[in-house]
Amino acid sequence: MPKRTFADAKIIYKMTFSDLLLRAHQDHRQNFDPNAIQMSRLLSIKTGGCAEDCGYCSQSAHAPTGLKASKLMEVKRVLSEARKAKESGASRYCMGAAWRSPKDRDMDALVAMVEGVRAFGMETCMTLGMLTPEQSAKLANAGLDYYNHNIDTSERHYPEIITTRTFEDRLETLANVREAGIKVCAGGILGMGETIDDRISMLVALANLPSPPESVPINMLIPIPGTRLQDAAPIDPFDFVRIVALARILMPKSYVRLSAGRADMSDEMQALCFFAGANSIFVGETLLTADNPGEDHDSALFRRLGLKPLELEQQR
Repeated sequence: MPKRTFADAKIIYKMTFSDLLLRAHQDHRQNFDPNAIQMSRLLSIKTGGCAEDCGYCSQSAHAPTGLKASKLMEVKRVLSEARKAKESGASRYCMGAAWRSPKDRDMDALVAMVEGVRAFGMETCMTLGMLTPEQSAKLANAGLDYYNHNIDTSERHYPEIITTRTFEDRLETLANVREAGIKVCAGGILGMGETIDDRISMLVALANLPSPPESVPINMLIPIPGTRLQDAAPIDPFDFVRIVALARILMPKSYVRLSAGRADMSDEMQALCFFAGANSIFVGETLLTADNPGEDHDSALFRRLGLKPLELEQQR
């Protein structure tokens, strides 16, 4: 696929709203079942106490949010939660740890989690911070399907949000994961004081990776008291939908996921996002430490829109 340019992406972004959504929906329909949504469940396997200073995160040790740090969850408990997730309809299980990077002493437990969840017949995903090539290879050998490592925002805006690691550090981990043979899950967060150009640049950077991410989470900032971004102004809903549509056009074969912030989206806003190409959500009442719509609300919305959960066989 030819390299995407910022100039071309901005032209697409600035199309009339109806024309943009139509083009995105046509691309979506060519590559996916437009009425099937991937259902993922996210579990925090290690909460709080992270050494990074990400300005949006309640789990940063730099933010006085009152969140207490926990130890890595026991493998048995993780697998018990994964079994419940599968029974409730999730086909993909994501495990997140609030670390700058995992320590070697934690790797055996992480490998056991991956192997156990895969034994249930579910896709596996982890987000553990930065990974070395050796750690990436160990998780790949365990059968890890996806690794999530968001670039968060544009390279220009990145230092305004995080100072404890660089944009290049993010790309290095993505390269390590890809080299190990693990699929990449990488997206960003909207509403952190960035410009529209920053949002477009973030998507162009993802689309121009050696291989675009197979999964692209689009998060809407949840302004959490105690974080540096607690007073951030909310993003305009139509601007958010435009970015979802642009992500679908720039990365037509990737899953585009509505992630954090969905509890603050109206049903109408979510419906527009689904039409624009979003085809993956997190289910459950919590998303790491933030609220998320419960299964009852999602089921009711799916019925109203004629949507259905994507079966695992359709994802492969």
